[in-house]
Amino acid sequence: MLSRQQKDTYEDKGFLVVEDVLSVDEMLALREVTDYFVEQSRTVTEHTDVFDLEPEHTPEEPRLRRLKAPVEQHQVYRDIMNHDGILDIVEELIGPGVRTNGDKLNMKSPHFGSPIEWHQDWAFYPHTNDDLLAVGVCMDDTLEENGCMLCIPDSHRGPILNHHQDGYFAGAVTEEVADADKAELMEVHAGGISLHHVRTLHASAKNVSAHPRRLLLFQMAAIDAWPLLGVSDWDSFNDNILRGDPTYEARVADVPVRMPLPPALKGGSIYENQTVLRNKVFAV
Repeated sequence: MLSRQQKDTYEDKGFLVVEDVLSVDEMLALREVTDYFVEQSRTVTEHTDVFDLEPEHTPEEPRLRRLKAPVEQHQVYRDIMNHDGILDIVEELIGPGVRTNGDKLNMKSPHFGSPIEWHQDWAFYPHTNDDLLAVGVCMDDTLEENGCMLCIPDSHRGPILNHHQDGYFAGAVTEEVADADKAELMEVHAGGISLHHVRTLHASAKNVSAHPRRLLLFQMAAIDAWPLLGVSDWDSFNDNILRGDPTYEARVADVPVRMPLPPALKGGSIYENQTVLRNKVFAV
């Protein structure tokens, strides 16, 4: 499904946009189910195992910033995670055999939407090799004004920057991001997807528009990439295989690693991790 130029773009920059991956019907189903969960969030006033709330969330004006583990919440999200068009693209970039190692649905409410500071996904879950990426399924036109992702080209080939503050993991880069001025907008139309390498430096600003930004994110790994924090249960580990067969062999590559330990002082989500940051770039 990818051209040579698209593959080269991903390899050179560490990120890629592919438009028109999902059908209109698939998009409508995603939006309908997501609207349902936003309505359900009216019933809570604090974070739960399902809902991560904006600070200004109220029952009268629900502001849901993350639906946690959406694949566990509804079949529609599971279907998209197993979408043949998406998995075909992923396999072209990280090789045959794909495992998921996480999923979430990040939302930015109109005229608000919490920003996310500069970070590298690799800092959260280092593996034996770095053939991992994140797929962002865009339910809306995702543009600069409603908080699209920003990615720094070629940062996936560089070091893992410090994500610790005062000796604890902080969920964001705590040193100066030297090439921030080179960041590119990851603008994607509804139905398209973004893909970024696990080591790519990325962030997103607040939503300053009247339009929502709903981004369904799937973390995906080569089947022979094993988490350095360990596998607690063999069967559960293999239940996360989307394509391919279980393997006992981990492929080990020469990659830079910083462990996300001791854990963040504020747990629950990246939003909570980053609340302790003293030097915020995209603060509301």
